[in-house]
Amino acid sequence: MGNKSIEIRWHGRGGQGAKTAALLLADVCFKTGAYVQGFPEYGPERMGAPITAFNRISDQVIRVHSNIYNPDLVVVVDETLLDSVNVTAGLKSDGAIIINTDKSEKDVRPLLNGYSGSVYTVDARKISVEALGKYFPNSPMLAAAVAVSQVMDRDSFIKEMRASYEHKFAKKPEVIDGNMKALTMTFEALESQL
Repeated sequence: MGNKSIEIRWHGRGGQGAKTAALLLADVCFKTGAYVQGFPEYGPERMGAPITAFNRISDQVIRVHSNIYNPDLVVVVDETLLDSVNVTAGLKSDGAIIINTDKSEKDVRPLLNGYSGSVYTVDARKISVEALGKYFPNSPMLAAAVAVSQVMDRDSFIKEMRASYEHKFAKKPEVIDGNMKALTMTFEALESQL
């Protein structure tokens, strides 16, 4: 990464995998030599309730152990949160936000409280249903976070995620293949926006 660090805030709902995606991102970045933190902010979580998770990724030792108040990147796993949570709070103007939606950047920008930085959209529902047969937004949103933040190159990310999925889902090869397809499809879907 070359003397770089990035702070990421994830917004999702309980059960959608935002916390899991933040922890997976920390794990794969750690395996490539980065210093990392991946942690959720706990409140009265329950299925469907808004949750927040965070990542710090750096090529230097991380000495800060607080929440992230001025992220470089925000990942919104559930677009319905745009109506109830100020997802752009503290987001750096030279940063970026990624939203899971079937709408275009032009359509969602008016919902972002005047945020003037980069806005990316990815249809994680369409990708995960096509790749996995079910709606699991965390794999596509994880790939989107890597594509936009460029915390690691695509090939290293795909390789590390395959190893992670093979370990986690050793007895379910169809889950591994589906998740790998979702990751690849997300990179391809974002190419025109990057």
